[in-house]
Amino acid sequence: MRSCETLLQDLQNGVCDTALSALYAPDGDPAKLDAARERAVRITNLFQTYFSPQQGAALFSGPGRTEIGGNHTDHQHGHVLCGSVDMDMLACAGSNERNAIHVFSEGYPALVVELDNLQPVESEKGTSAALVRGVAAKIRELGYEVKGFDAFVTSNVLSGSGLSSSAAYEALIGNIINHFFCADKLDAVEIAKIGQYAENVYFGKPCGLMDQMGASVGGCVAIDFQDPAAPVVRKVRYDFGASGHALCIVDTASSHADLTDDYAAIPREMGAVAAYFGEKFLRDVPEADFRAALPALREKCGDRAVLRALHYFDDDRRAVAEADALDSGDFTRFLSLVNASGLSSELALQNTYSPSNPAQQAIPLTLALGRELLDGAGAIRVHGGGFAGTIQAFVPLEKLDAFRTGIEALCGKGRCHVTRIRPEGGCLVAE
Repeated sequence: MRSCETLLQDLQNGVCDTALSALYAPDGDPAKLDAARERAVRITNLFQTYFSPQQGAALFSGPGRTEIGGNHTDHQHGHVLCGSVDMDMLACAGSNERNAIHVFSEGYPALVVELDNLQPVESEKGTSAALVRGVAAKIRELGYEVKGFDAFVTSNVLSGSGLSSSAAYEALIGNIINHFFCADKLDAVEIAKIGQYAENVYFGKPCGLMDQMGASVGGCVAIDFQDPAAPVVRKVRYDFGASGHALCIVDTASSHADLTDDYAAIPREMGAVAAYFGEKFLRDVPEADFRAALPALREKCGDRAVLRALHYFDDDRRAVAEADALDSGDFTRFLSLVNASGLSSELALQNTYSPSNPAQQAIPLTLALGRELLDGAGAIRVHGGGFAGTIQAFVPLEKLDAFRTGIEALCGKGRCHVTRIRPEGGCLVAE
């Protein structure tokens, strides 16, 4: 591992440009490479400022993720399609002589996690410290000797964007520990599971595994969650940069009132339908049996639960078909499936606004305007959990300026974010 001073010099002299280009400027754009180099130099300087300049140092990245296909299918042990994006958390880190992890995240208070206590701490729930402690605890439980390190972190993963900043952070911390103390023996899938454990047990959020898989594995990834303990993960080989479309994530400026009940109702109602057949998850219910029992299910579970189950079966199939379309290079077919998924989420899953606050319908309104701006081209859908937050659009490049202008006139300046699927997940960038 380079000394911090040597790493800084190598960054400034272009020695690390190949590694930076692969993540941040794969299209060869010199402006993107310059920006990536300047960012890396800046946080390495800050690492020197906050910590000992005699330390060895390395750069690590944890990307955000975007859900591409399979809306609310993962918690029913179904299929999803997701991908890492070029917005990430970047850290300059080095091991230390102390039995503690010290992290400075730009714009946030510093945190310290003492490694002599790796049990969950009630007062830390919902904080970054809980994620650090949980990742360290799980890796130590796997038999590795986790020691202290220092890190300075900066992030351009948009807060509230649905790009899962928590999964990006877990992938980042997991990769730092894996490199410094595990001889890089943990693979990307194992690091994703460690991140989910930290979020479930220490942070206190009962999330599925899709977010962590997207951030950790990287690229475009098809996942089958039939066995959540051993998901089947397949990289989908498609160059989105050659599609002639931009990937836009739009912050709809929705109200962020407590939506816990709205989110919880989806797996609860899907589970009620599964329970009618003696199962816990819809993945284990034969679809033919479900369709044959529709009249009885309406009486037993209610129409909304039946509609949501119908969405599951259809969107589970679509997630597989989307991956197959990309594998075969049929982007037109892929766009058609994305649009069908979006309509299913609106009409059957019903997760585009909260029924407790019908006056606030930012997602349906933005989707309606987006469809007008696309005028039959591209694709558009709700992004992630729904009810408030973001939408996703694949926009033809010739329509991008008009689309962004129209959307930002409605939602606010800077709320239409153009991103791309990046080829690598959480990783060591340079050392």
